[in-house]
Amino acid sequence: MPIAQSLLSEFEVQAPITRKFLERLPEDWLSWKPHEKSRSAGQLALHLALVPGAVVRFVQNNPAQAPDFASIPQPASREKILKAFEESIAAVRSALSKCDDATMQETWRMVANGREVLA
Repeated sequence: MPIAQSLLSEFEVQAPITRKFLERLPEDWLSWKPHEKSRSAGQLALHLALVPGAVVRFVQNNPAQAPDFASIPQPASREKILKAFEESIAAVRSALSKCDDATMQETWRMVANGREVLA
């Protein structure tokens, strides 16, 4: 089985589990924070929703700039989180369907402030 197909198969198993979690997050808890320095439950849920698609888009830009995790917005509703998750899923499906084994075996690099931080 090609590498991308193997990853996509695993992703298709995990995505419904993540969706189920996001669907069960109570609307009135989106702004809840366990500590004043923590991100809100809504910000963390949005982060979970965005990560799969962001990783795929990130890897397509090689080398990629390190992300700014400080800029995760506060989502207005659970529906916005679920919409972001659906878009993320579509991005993963689209990108992995176009990858061959040679592409999947390339060394991917991330840079921050012009310096390589991950390879």
